[in-house]
This record gives sequence, C-alpha cells and structure tokens, in this order.
Amino acid sequence: MSTPAETDSPAPGWDIRPATGRDWPAIWEILEPVIRAGETFTWDRDTTEHQARERWFKQAPGQTFVAAGRGEFEGAVLGTGELHANQGGGGSHVANAGYLVAPAHGGKGVARALCAYSLDAARAAGFRAMQFNAVVESNVRAVAAWQSLGFEILATIPDAFLHPRLGYVGLHLMYRNL
Repeated sequence: MSTPAETDSPAPGWDIRPATGRDWPAIWEILEPVIRAGETFTWDRDTTEHQARERWFKQAPGQTFVAAGRGEFEGAVLGTGELHANQGGGGSHVANAGYLVAPAHGGKGVARALCAYSLDAARAAGFRAMQFNAVVESNVRAVAAWQSLGFEILATIPDAFLHPRLGYVGLHLMYRNL
C-alpha cells in the first residue's frame, strides 16, 4: 500500500543509467557550452570534443551515467554525470564526481538526482567518502544542492578560479562520508 506522500508526488521524468557510446553526442551537446562558458568547470575552455570524451568517460570502479528522459522527453539525455576515484593509491577510497544538466532541464532536480545516484554508486563500488575538489563559489545552486545532500564546505580557496564575468572567485572543497 502506498503512503500519501508516495501517491501525491509524481515520479521524475527520467531514469538514471550508465552511459553508452551512443549517448556521447547528447552528452557533448550539454558539456560543450559549459566548457566554453568557463563559469563552473575548471576545464580548459578550448578542450576539444575528443579530449572531453576521453576525460568524461570513466573506467571501473568509476562510471559515466545519464539522466535519460521518460514520457514527454523519451530518449533525450537531460543530464550526465561521472564518478571516479579522487586520487590513486592510498587516496583511492575517496570518490569524486561531476554533473551537468541540459539548460532546458535546469532547476528540476536532475543534478540533485545525478548526485544522489553517484553517492549510491560510489558506496556500492566500495568508496568510503566523496570529495568535490573545485566547486566554484559563485555556482550557488550547485553549492546548495550538494549541501542538501550532506556535503560540507571544508575550505574555500580564495581567488582560485578566474570567472569570465566575475573575475577571481573562490573554489570550495566539499566533502561527505558515505
């Protein structure tokens, strides 16, 4: 029997699943404008498509995944994420991840769902914690979303990111145990 909360709220219009090579054109369509804008990712703004694909697709125990649309958005990639070890060797038990959402689907909970998926996937892969090394402090929606999922800001590195409009802003180091 369903509880009122379960029946009152509709299921999201997406499923999160591992990405395949066939997803790359849609992932690139989301990723490229973010790279070129230079406002939230620390990647070189002239990263090529080939370089981006090699960097975004991860090997086990990491993975790359997508939020694939259902219903009205059937077949569309609404967002994407990637999960990997933050460091090698003695630091390989801490995960790191990144997420991107198609502009038309921003503010609908897709990024939060991608992060929640990656937390579960990281736990299942044996990681003990997740760390975000470089969350641009002016990306307040992302900061709030990650905090709502239990991440805390451990430090802010002042003036560590050159934002194309705002000038130098800080980068947050965010962390949570799994």
